[in-house]
Amino acid sequence: MGFRTHKGYLSRVELMNTKAFSKGVGVAVLSLLLLFPIQNSNAKVISYKNCTALNKVYPGGVALPGAVNKGGSTRYEPTYDRALYNANRKSDRDKDGIACEK
Repeated sequence: MGFRTHKGYLSRVELMNTKAFSKGVGVAVLSLLLLFPIQNSNAKVISYKNCTALNKVYPGGVALPGAVNKGGSTRYEPTYDRALYNANRKSDRDKDGIACEK
């Protein structure tokens, strides 16, 4: 799925070719796209057997958006994804909204 406009949907490439992009607005939009990539809602959510398996793919664990670690300092930033966290909620031992934090 692309970006909604008054004429329909644009892909990222089409968005970069618009006049707004060439006037500097696109730089801000592109920066936001890089910081907050669009998640595919049709992607399969995996429930991992344990934290060792989850941390191989997500070194910082998985978290609910806005979750704050209450277990001390961590080495890695978690991946914020509500569906992924909900599938692996059993691995959140301290119930702070972050499963398998490292």
